[in-house]
Amino acid sequence: MNRRTLLTLSAAALVLPALPLAAQTATATDGAAAIREAYIYTYPMVKNYLTMYQYAVEKDGSQYKGPFNEMVSIARVYTPEDTAIITPNSDTPYSFVVFDLRAEPVVVTLPEIEKERYYSLQLIDLYTNNVDYPGTRVDGNGGGDFLITGPGWKGEVPEGIKRVIEMPTWLAMGIMRTQLFAPDDLDKVKEIQAKYKASPLSAWAGTPAPEAAPAVDWMPISDELMVSNFWQLAAFLLPFAPAWPGDEAQREGLAKLGVESGKVVSATPRWLPEPRRPTRKSGTPQAR
Repeated sequence: MNRRTLLTLSAAALVLPALPLAAQTATATDGAAAIREAYIYTYPMVKNYLTMYQYAVEKDGSQYKGPFNEMVSIARVYTPEDTAIITPNSDTPYSFVVFDLRAEPVVVTLPEIEKERYYSLQLIDLYTNNVDYPGTRVDGNGGGDFLITGPGWKGEVPEGIKRVIEMPTWLAMGIMRTQLFAPDDLDKVKEIQAKYKASPLSAWAGTPAPEAAPAVDWMPISDELMVSNFWQLAAFLLPFAPAWPGDEAQREGLAKLGVESGKVVSATPRWLPEPRRPTRKSGTPQAR
């Protein structure tokens, strides 16, 4: 964690919205520490959901790309106007896919490309862990069909699948980068991007589709709502992110604060202690 991130987290912890009534029973010292731990644990998934929401849910937003489980390519270099995620590269036009893996896995197809060009699919779980990189970094440039599954999937892998990649969370992000050699190389990049595909496993294999996952009323999120509705968003997202081994203490801490998986967090007055203010003693000049 760099200094800027640490300062941001510390400042945000002082302005977070109210926690449920359960949190008010804690002592000021222990409660502040519990909130800090809970915030650090849940912040990455809430922030990641902001990007996913803008890309796959907010159809009238400036950052919208397309529906879940569909690969969408942007045949241009990204600029500061692209704010949903950090995209600084000036030589890798992007393609995106937001995965909802609850109903069935998704097959991502990459074409074979020339050996000199770099391409890769960065697969990121809801916690923001980088899980895998199909493409040049791991598989070379020969292309193939990659089966992206949700946690614990035990289905039959059909022939023709190059690799199976299990994501630890039901929601995930895929960021595809295709190397651009020069401005006049953009048409070649477009040709490569046109061959990227993402398909539900049943559609790829030509088999009957499984029962659809339950419909989700996707909770609205924005930079402002990340502050006013932070704990509600965290509780909403927990069912999409099974706990990692070793996360038991963090999940228990969230439950003690009233932030429970999939439950609505009710707003209550802020209980965080007021910061102590230095008192000025008589005759002592005030510090500047």
